Amino acid sequence: MKKQLSAILVVCAFFFCAGSVSAEKLTLMLDWFPNIDHLPIYVAQERGLFKEKGLEVEIISPSETADGLKLAASGNVDMAVSYEPQTIIAASAGLDVRVVGRLVEHPLTTLLFLKNSGIATPKDLEGKKIGYTVPGLMDVMLKAFMTINGVQNYEAINVGFTIVPSLVAGKVDAVMGPFKTYETVTMAHENLEAGYFELEKWGIPDYEELIFVCGTKTLVTKQESIKGFVQAIEAATAFMREQPEEALKTYLKAVPEADSRTETEAFHLTLPFYAAPGGSDVAAWQRFADFSLEHELIEKPVKAVDLIHIW
Repeated sequence: MKKQLSAILVVCAFFFCAGSVSAEKLTLMLDWFPNIDHLPIYVAQERGLFKEKGLEVEIISPSETADGLKLAASGNVDMAVSYEPQTIIAASAGLDVRVVGRLVEHPLTTLLFLKNSGIATPKDLEGKKIGYTVPGLMDVMLKAFMTINGVQNYEAINVGFTIVPSLVAGKVDAVMGPFKTYETVTMAHENLEAGYFELEKWGIPDYEELIFVCGTKTLVTKQESIKGFVQAIEAATAFMREQPEEALKTYLKAVPEADSRTETEAFHLTLPFYAAPGGSDVAAWQRFADFSLEHELIEKPVKAVDLIHIW
């Protein structure tokens, strides 16, 4: 009897160890500190959707807002949350990066200012100090926005994560990069009325706000795992649409340091913008790449078909 019990224990231990070893580890770097835009990622983590795909995903916050894409391209992290314009700029500069999935499919980015600042049209930004959030992206987008809207004289200042404090302290008059679904909420909680220009309404083409990227080498060596990751995100997004309040509870449990009031309000504003199932639209990406070349966001042309991985 003891021998039989020992044999059973050995077999169980073998299968337990085999299951542990089989989990593929992926590192994912966010574009920002954890916030409601990342909800499907945390839902997939907390509800075991990554685990169902045989994955163990480590979620990392960046120390600098431009870190993720560079680290993913170089293979120092497996994947990163990035932005369509940033990815096109990086590809034009020669970074080895591929687009493998979507998180938020339409622009959330704005040029944000205080409502009582006297800014009503882009021309009112003439001679102002304008902050930007992500170096190598939002400063470039700012230049395009200003050129398209005929603003010639302004000072660009990197404010990084300190968006609202920079506005309130008068260090800048406006900031390129804040989301209309998030910073507007945090400002309202401080009794600050936000004004903003939606980029797609002032000459910037529609684009995918948040996407998942990786380096080509990582895609080759971990293709099935990355495919499983994307499928888990789509399943988490589907769950979120079916049970939004439960998904929100799951996110708030996973990110206990988040301000629940802010995240809840931001969630309901963001809900329509989360990506639908399916990959990126290559033709739409090419239109933005062509726009980027025309307005000197990039120096070398980018072929979207070479950038986007179709599953």
